[in-house]
Amino acid sequence: MLDRFFELTGRGSTVGREVRGGLTTFMAMAYIILLNPIILAGARDVTGARLSIVELTTSTALAAAISTLLMAFVGNAPFGLAAGLGLNAVVAYQAAPRMTWPEAMGLVVLEGVVIIVLAVSGLRTLIMNAIPLALKHAISVGIGLFIALIGLVDAGFVAPGSGTPVQLGATGHLTGWPVAVFSFGLLLMILLYVRRVPAAILISIAITALLAIIVNETATVEPGAWGVVTPHLPESLIAAPDFGLVGRFDLFGGFATAGALTATVVLFTLVLSGFFDAMGTIIGVSDEAGMVDDKGRVPRLGRILTVDGVAGVVGGTVSSSANTVFVESAAGVGEGARTGLASVVTGALMGLTLLFTPLAGVVPAAAAAPALVLVGALMMTQSRNVPWDDLELAVPAFLTIALMPFTYSITNGVGAGVIVYTLIKAVRGRFSEIPVLLWIVSLVFFAYFAIDWLQELFA
Repeated sequence: MLDRFFELTGRGSTVGREVRGGLTTFMAMAYIILLNPIILAGARDVTGARLSIVELTTSTALAAAISTLLMAFVGNAPFGLAAGLGLNAVVAYQAAPRMTWPEAMGLVVLEGVVIIVLAVSGLRTLIMNAIPLALKHAISVGIGLFIALIGLVDAGFVAPGSGTPVQLGATGHLTGWPVAVFSFGLLLMILLYVRRVPAAILISIAITALLAIIVNETATVEPGAWGVVTPHLPESLIAAPDFGLVGRFDLFGGFATAGALTATVVLFTLVLSGFFDAMGTIIGVSDEAGMVDDKGRVPRLGRILTVDGVAGVVGGTVSSSANTVFVESAAGVGEGARTGLASVVTGALMGLTLLFTPLAGVVPAAAAAPALVLVGALMMTQSRNVPWDDLELAVPAFLTIALMPFTYSITNGVGAGVIVYTLIKAVRGRFSEIPVLLWIVSLVFFAYFAIDWLQELFA
């Protein structure tokens, strides 16, 4: 039954691989259950009110569970969904200071509705298919570098530099127990993976998390050195969820409180970021999973994109910010996930955290980050499919790849690549090779990059 419904054999997978992949994706993205509440609770709305971390933790886990399970059964894809980093920052620091929290979450719901309309109408699929195949491969490579940088930064292996933008460790050298634990975990994962040990990524995360707990209990570690999650044996396994934020949203109140222009700019930012972040992630992870055809098209793309939009609505209705496809899904794909069965596992575990929230605080970044670095290396192999001898494609591909990690944004990389590709083709007089949708998308990205200037111009 599982084979027929999730097409396991057709995609070259097994139940065991899907379970391992789902577990790995969960462990790679479980940090969001703790990080999202910290980001949202750290901001005040226009009235000075703050959201409860306890309620936010419940809402974050609930929305992630619902969204990921929808992806499993509707999209049949190995993608985990949760509150999007970057999107929650827009809500916390751009929307909330200008309106109440329910009104800010109302804009999140509207963002999801717009994404659904774009997906159901087929426009979002047309836009994704209009992007040249070379840029799709470049998106995969850029995401690989991006998630590798996320892993290195989260683990403290790379840090802001003194005199340079980044450097090795906090002092220019590798120091501290968390970095040592991360280095051990990364080397262990690489060695197990190249030896083709089944569940290499998952085994490495578990062993490294156990080591982190032992180190934290026996050695002297500076406060906050582990990051958001400090490894420890939980005092209790079960904690009651608090659903106090569920249903607390106001769809159109933000337009009255903040003004139509300000609310529209916030909504535009949410839609554009959510649209292209998810698009880049879906293309990149699907490419790595071997789920694309020879033209770079993803099967069941319409359903996947619709679920992504519904996830945005779900996030707004429970006040966890906009939910979207997580780039950490690549970690599960690296472990063998190919179908929605992996998302069933990830979603079920997200649901379990509603009762077992103390367990969400066991795995620190030092244990989970090695998976992001290794998978980033695997995704880099897609660079072989970019025609580097053709400058019309090589330059846009390079900008797509470089700007994702250098600006910490998938959207920025996609935008730069699309704009430069369109302009190069235009100045070469090859207008027939530019789909009409690419002109439209390029103009939208011009507006995105100039959003502050445009807001001042029309304010």
